[in-house]
Amino acid sequence: MSIDVWPETAPTQILLLTLAFVFSAAIGIERDIRQKSAGARTHILVGMGSALFTLVSAYGFSHLIGGDVVLDPSRIAAQIVSGIGFIGAGVIFVRQNAVSGLTTAASIWVTAAVGMACGAGMPLLAGLTVVFYMLSVTLVTKLVRRLPRRDRAERYVVRYADGRGILREILGAASQLGYETRLVRTRRIERAEGFAVDATMIFTRTQRVGREQLFEALQELDGVVEVHTVTVEND
Repeated sequence: MSIDVWPETAPTQILLLTLAFVFSAAIGIERDIRQKSAGARTHILVGMGSALFTLVSAYGFSHLIGGDVVLDPSRIAAQIVSGIGFIGAGVIFVRQNAVSGLTTAASIWVTAAVGMACGAGMPLLAGLTVVFYMLSVTLVTKLVRRLPRRDRAERYVVRYADGRGILREILGAASQLGYETRLVRTRRIERAEGFAVDATMIFTRTQRVGREQLFEALQELDGVVEVHTVTVEND
């Protein structure tokens, strides 16, 4: 069996792999800017790997094709779709029923699709997908956050004096205003006035009560030192 080091299709293959690198890097850089668990390196590797697998399935076995040999390039593509789920699952975390990392897992899945599209000779479709991705995580996200939602969740970090039973009062005040409360995590800190606790909590509206009322009610509790909001994201 002879090996063709520089086949006629080599320039096309190199161009497609390079485009997979560029498109995957664009998605990964966006994740890096947002300081997510999977950044540019992970997305580049996923995109290029998917592109290379697709290129190999399309070009790597052409010398074997004959009357008795039938190749199905789509089989490798199907395996990429199945295998990429394991990587995506690794960036999803569940803490106290709060899920994070879903958007990053989806971005890895999309990056694999972009790489496969490049490897299959469809760079225009891959580039358009990257454009739509950028619109989804920027413009669409901003628009969605402006839409009124009856059960919108608010994440607060509430700092209160330790050892005085303030947490029970916080939960009671939120319940009276029609909020369901979920404690995500707590952190004990030392202050000049004594120990305090930073509690990250998610409050979900079940009634038509404004967030301003909840914010004011928490601040007015005796023993609560500070309250500030944190954007609830699952990416």
